[in-house]
Amino acid sequence: MSGDLGEAARAPELAAVADAPSGNWVDRHAPAALRPYLRLARLDRPIGSWLLLMPCWWSTALAAGAAHQPYPDPKLLILFAIGAVAMRGAGCTWNDILDRKIDRMVARTQNRPIASGAVSVPAAMAFLVFQCLVGLAVLLSLPRFAVITGIASLGVVAIYPLMKRITSVPQAVLGIAFSWGALMGWASVFRSIDDPALLLFVGSVCWVFAYDTIYAHQDREDDAIVGVRSTALLFGQSSWVALALSYTATVIFFALALMETPSGFFAWAGLVAFAAHLFNQVRRLDIDDPDLCLALFKSNRDAGLLFFVGLSLDVVAQHLSALWP
Repeated sequence: MSGDLGEAARAPELAAVADAPSGNWVDRHAPAALRPYLRLARLDRPIGSWLLLMPCWWSTALAAGAAHQPYPDPKLLILFAIGAVAMRGAGCTWNDILDRKIDRMVARTQNRPIASGAVSVPAAMAFLVFQCLVGLAVLLSLPRFAVITGIASLGVVAIYPLMKRITSVPQAVLGIAFSWGALMGWASVFRSIDDPALLLFVGSVCWVFAYDTIYAHQDREDDAIVGVRSTALLFGQSSWVALALSYTATVIFFALALMETPSGFFAWAGLVAFAAHLFNQVRRLDIDDPDLCLALFKSNRDAGLLFFVGLSLDVVAQHLSALWP
């Protein structure tokens, strides 16, 4: 890997990646030798880490309320944040290794580090191992039941990049992979997986399915040319119906999860704000506007944070009300 780092340091300036924010810290401040690897881990595009993190934080906050804790466990929140960055980077690295030939044929992805030749496959594999070790260190910091729960997700993560070749709904598999955190927070607090966590997980799968359908519309034409599948191609002009149904299912399952726990006003207010955000996305959707699709996709971080803040405030409020009835 060191040899490749040296080559990257001597290489000309890397071409911009299509969906990376302009002026991001990687492109502006990271050493040239590290830049291709940071791009490979998508550290120039942190939205994926946020979206992977949200179910972890929801689950932690929901479990904190059910366990009558004074607030969501800060240690768990920090561990999940580190783990989300590491495992999202590992997942993207694995995806880019498998998809390097396809990425070269798609306008939005042709400048990714492996597809463009900025990082070799052996160097990417070494970087993948490093990121997995960071994720493993985080996982081993959790209770044993949570460790086992986390390990159970690896098969889904490994096969996801292949799904676009064999199914028209790869977003469903991504939904399972990205929603596993909805089980992890609860498993870390209770050393079990109970109905509220399962309901949160199913709702999160529906959420990921919908927002990744929006994201996939950026590549709809290129995907059709190169022969890979997506829900964007499957639903086409009817995508708004699929999104409305998926987001409705998300809200219903989250509401059921709240009903299974002693959730109060703030949790429900957070869910209402979250739901309003989702349905505003459906209202604004224009599948023929790639920039809008990307913006709507990214806005799901804010939607997720609204729900997390509501859950967290509810935990604190219930604890205070117990102290001063």
